[in-house]
Amino acid sequence: MSIRTLRPGAWGNHKPALGPEWKSLTTIRRRWVVAAFAACALYAGGVALFTKNDLHRLWGTAAACGYLLAAIAVVVWKARGTDLALGLGLAGTLLVPLGWLAAQGKQQPEVSVITRSAQLMIHHGSPYQSTAALAAAHHPYAYDPYLPVMTLFGLPRVLLRADVLTDPRIWFGVVFVLAFGLALKVAGARDWLRWTAFVTASPVIAFELAVGGTDIPVLALMCLGLALLWGRPGQVAGSGPVAGSGPVAGSGPVAGSGSHPVLAGLVFGIDASMKATAWPALVIGIALLAVRDGKRATLQFTATALAACAVLIGPVAVLWPSALTENTISFPLGLTKSTSPAASPLPGHLLAETGHLGHLAAVALLALAGLGIAVSLLVAAPKDVPAATWRLFLGLVLMFTLAPATRFGYYIYPAGLVAWMLIALAGRHRVAAEPARPTAAAST
Repeated sequence: MSIRTLRPGAWGNHKPALGPEWKSLTTIRRRWVVAAFAACALYAGGVALFTKNDLHRLWGTAAACGYLLAAIAVVVWKARGTDLALGLGLAGTLLVPLGWLAAQGKQQPEVSVITRSAQLMIHHGSPYQSTAALAAAHHPYAYDPYLPVMTLFGLPRVLLRADVLTDPRIWFGVVFVLAFGLALKVAGARDWLRWTAFVTASPVIAFELAVGGTDIPVLALMCLGLALLWGRPGQVAGSGPVAGSGPVAGSGPVAGSGSHPVLAGLVFGIDASMKATAWPALVIGIALLAVRDGKRATLQFTATALAACAVLIGPVAVLWPSALTENTISFPLGLTKSTSPAASPLPGHLLAETGHLGHLAAVALLALAGLGIAVSLLVAAPKDVPAATWRLFLGLVLMFTLAPATRFGYYIYPAGLVAWMLIALAGRHRVAAEPARPTAAAST
């Protein structure tokens, strides 16, 4: 694997990035593509062998077959093997297991929570059960820890007949493919269609999407919001490339050129109205614009994001404030009678399991970690999107590690963010390495 470095200003102190040969799946050495599919097959096979969950076992079996066939396709067919491999990977990891599970009506409980919330919204105006109803309930799935926009994914099943196409996971996948693909394209990634297919078929995305998938659209919109703050290299917002002012050989992308703070604010506002895990990205976006683009862009971004949140969350917050707080704040923090079933053996959960004091200590550590990230944004705010992405990566890792109710699946956020950024950097690196071509006016 070739590792190249960008200019110091792009990352801080020569942080590594994938070289330009990684700009496309068709230009990567075939042995790396085969190795990637083989590693995915081993992971899926391990899931099938060792899991006790029937849904996970079905996914692991189908995905292992798909990944193995994909690896064989790359080895046997040199010309179009990569495209065939992507098709086989998507079939084995998504089309077959998700289609089968959706047809059988089998999914993880959180998908049913979203469908029930859509029913409540249609019949009662609020996606949340009242605090009285929650007090009478005796199981954690009576709670809805998601914000109102997530409920929209359950509306097709409530308004239309229950079949495969109205399964919320199908629409999670549609939003992910569209938003993540657009995030790669806007950020300047090359061969973004193939990269989108590859990431979608990877275990990071395909596993969760097939069985549950609630975090998938949140991650995709997070990447899209960051991409809109990045923009294409050598462009100014609202215009094409500036003659004679593009990047020169050896230089990195122009910081902030081509960014769209209003559109980014709208995307982040929608994302933050879907799940609380998107809020750290919104805060880091504000810090980035404040230090890089100035007061006007920061105000545009912040006002748009908050306006979107006010429109999408505001009515529920005004009419049913206690239900909103109980479902989306108290329940995830473990402050309700029924605790969240998210219970992976990570430090925050293990500490909370020791008793009341341990739970308070876990919440305190989580608050301190958030305060530490906030202080770092004030003291040394990120000056470009890669730096902002790494700061977001660190914040999310700390949040998922220290949260009292947590699971390993939440780490798809940092993993997906890094995958998006590295693919985009490989494409932008190629642009940065090409000298700007002088226009006719400039040459005369």
